[in-house]
Amino acid sequence: MKSLAFTVAAGCLSAGLALAETPVLTVYAPDYFVSEWGPGPRIEELFESHCDCDLQFKPGDLLPRILLEGDRTEADVVIGLNTDVTKKARESGLFAEHGVDLSPLTLPIDWTDEVFLPFNYGHTAFVYDSTRVDAPPASFDALLEAPDDLRLVIQDPRTSISGLALVLWVQSVYGDEAQAAWEKLAPKIVTVTKGWSESYGLFTDGEADMVLSYTTSPAYHIIAEEDETKKAAIFPEGHYFMVELAARLATSDQPELAGAFMEFILSEDFQGMIATGNWSIPAALDSNKWPDGFQKLDLPENVLFYSEDEAAALRGEAIEAWRRALSQ
Repeated sequence: MKSLAFTVAAGCLSAGLALAETPVLTVYAPDYFVSEWGPGPRIEELFESHCDCDLQFKPGDLLPRILLEGDRTEADVVIGLNTDVTKKARESGLFAEHGVDLSPLTLPIDWTDEVFLPFNYGHTAFVYDSTRVDAPPASFDALLEAPDDLRLVIQDPRTSISGLALVLWVQSVYGDEAQAAWEKLAPKIVTVTKGWSESYGLFTDGEADMVLSYTTSPAYHIIAEEDETKKAAIFPEGHYFMVELAARLATSDQPELAGAFMEFILSEDFQGMIATGNWSIPAALDSNKWPDGFQKLDLPENVLFYSEDEAAALRGEAIEAWRRALSQ
């Protein structure tokens, strides 16, 4: 009995030592990324098969959490940031250069940032159900002039990334006339939700004719539901470009692993999981390698984009124009 106990104890000690010697890479990521239907689980499995490490995703808030933790953060990498917060993130001094060759990128804009690395992108768009909207607006101007019984749902720019993208989109198209544009749009807006999922749920439940979403949203319906009735209205004025980003923490105690993960992000293995895992366009994958459903998407010819300095400077003005118009 004593011998058996010693054997078990020795085995546990050996396992514990082996576990302790396995390096851990901690990656902060959004909830949707690490959920069972997101790309996180498969990315974790594939990276661990090459790194001889333990990749641990920690879901939840990203930048606010890291800023609160400061130099004490457990994160080695953060994935899921966007260009509307990179200025604040950069100024924190908490992030290091990624060191990744950017030549594989296939973005519709030039990208030279040495700190924030793109992994997917999309364009803000109004998605409609073709069974309910026979003649969707063919331009942003046409949307503003549409009958007031056209029912729209959007997201709050103070609490939603997509909502913020919308007010910056309107600001980009209409400039000093942004508030006037919002005043025309306001009667058509049936509700403003805190986040994207609430809005999209109202749309799919038939409570709205159009919803603020992304040009890639119809791909989910095409691929997962074999439903081609959901489409993005494409406007010649252009669509606001949104890119999701990853970054290394300067305080990481696993800098080599963090660097390897950043390199992995632009690999074809990683990028191949993004389209149907995150329902976005991969940042480093030629369009001929996209899934069939993505080949059917209507995408804009004109891309509108603010640099982080421009977005930071215009954010308050854009939100205030929206707030004044919708409060009347």
